[in-house]
Amino acid sequence: MLQKVMWRIGAYSMLASTCLAGQMAWAAGTEPGQVAALEAQVAQLQKTAQANADRSAVENLFSRYMYLHNAFQDNQIVDLWAKKGTPDIRAQYSNLGVYTNWDSIISYHRDRPSPIGKLLFHYVTTPIIEVAGDGQTAKGLWIVNGLESGLTDPEHAKNMPDWMFEKDMVDGKKVWMHNVYLKYGIDFIKQDGQWKIWHFHCFEVARAPYGMGWIPFAAAAQDDPFNFDLMYMGDDGKPVFMPKPDGPASVLNNTYRTDTAQKLEARPPEPYRTFSETFAY
Repeated sequence: MLQKVMWRIGAYSMLASTCLAGQMAWAAGTEPGQVAALEAQVAQLQKTAQANADRSAVENLFSRYMYLHNAFQDNQIVDLWAKKGTPDIRAQYSNLGVYTNWDSIISYHRDRPSPIGKLLFHYVTTPIIEVAGDGQTAKGLWIVNGLESGLTDPEHAKNMPDWMFEKDMVDGKKVWMHNVYLKYGIDFIKQDGQWKIWHFHCFEVARAPYGMGWIPFAAAAQDDPFNFDLMYMGDDGKPVFMPKPDGPASVLNNTYRTDTAQKLEARPPEPYRTFSETFAY
């Protein structure tokens, strides 16, 4: 047994010596230009590998956001955002306006309830993601589909529009069940080696109460302030409205209307070197 072990050690040592000798011979016979070309090729492969890793990290970040949002765990979403004091941080959820203060942005997530009988289920598809050439920012655009639903106490429903609810009631409460169709445009920034949300824009494309459909809904709700201001339905279906925005919206959601045509909004990201060369969501 000892002889076999010694033989293997000798064989491995001989193999290592042979490989080392081969490498030395290769290096000695290689022109400087060939070495430089190989070094450049390795550097490019490393850059490509890092860009692919960054793209995966960005996609996972937004998917994590959506899993948490669907489970009413928005408090955990706070850590996905860029840190307080980050220049040019912003969020837009409707045409009501844009939020540019970290505290007003985070108020959208902070202390959201998990109402009994409420269900959110948004799922993300068709990502287009571009990582900047300098590796410091990234842009992503997603199509999002899903449903939003819950139960509302009749007292809360008294001051809400009829299009919000189905005809039938459950457990003495009004029922709301909506299909939703959205796009999310997000800019990401790398901070301390981690990707974070920097600019966030939710583009609602259409909404369809289960018993109505998106065209009759648009005809009924497209000019109703309730439709613009509603942030979410809280405990017992009580409506909670958006806080006052920090400024006007500069890029408007192209939500479906019966009196306008669709256009390319949001814009898909395109390759860019550094953020000053591209647009912001």
